[in-house]
Amino acid sequence: MNTLVTARDIRSYVINLPRRADRRAEIARALPPDLPVTFTSDWNGPFDGRELSRADLERTGHKLFPWPIASDNPWWSRPLKYGEIGCTLAHLACWRHAANTCSEPYILILEDDAVLGPAFLEELIRALERLVRHIRHFDLLYLGRYPLEPDHHASLPGFVVPGYSHCTYGYLLTRPALDVLLDTHLEHAIVPIDEFLPSLYIDHPRPDLRARFPRQLTAFACEPPLVRQRPKEEAGSDTEDSAFVTSR
Repeated sequence: MNTLVTARDIRSYVINLPRRADRRAEIARALPPDLPVTFTSDWNGPFDGRELSRADLERTGHKLFPWPIASDNPWWSRPLKYGEIGCTLAHLACWRHAANTCSEPYILILEDDAVLGPAFLEELIRALERLVRHIRHFDLLYLGRYPLEPDHHASLPGFVVPGYSHCTYGYLLTRPALDVLLDTHLEHAIVPIDEFLPSLYIDHPRPDLRARFPRQLTAFACEPPLVRQRPKEEAGSDTEDSAFVTSR
């Protein structure tokens, strides 16, 4: 089996809003020159929670999952925020773009508050080569995240099988995983991207999410992480700093 991976095997995207040129400049300085990147801020899309409305979503055919439930979890018992919706739509747009316009076997997604080390590309390529050589199959590789439940042992040092995790500031997909993600029709049942991805590789603790988005992917996570996230007090939060979606 050929296990050689190069930068040309990786299609890269950065989730960024046009009004956050500061974040774009910050991450652009850290991006490896051998890794061409597409920024969502160069697209016209309904990605900015400050500009979204229910009318916009209905006009574009997007539908929300019935999100609030009676729960001790404050994230589940409150309405969605427009920033969360916009963020999910930006990730979805990247998956669609990668599926329709390119053929690279790996798709790298970074959010614009991701922090990359100076050897990021070399470390990523080494991680992918080891996975390809030693693991028969994987769909999703977290490069950084926030674990909410314990991880599980992986047979390969440097990786874990992730438990329930939040944060999508750095992850990688295989090309077959794109079809799985797009076949869920997330655009017709929009949930926060932080909740959507875990639902596809664990039995999600919310039964309604577990039923709508059943487990379908094999996931790993780099341990230690290859990417970290800038603190919210430093970078702000475009998802949290937005209005709640109100009832009609």
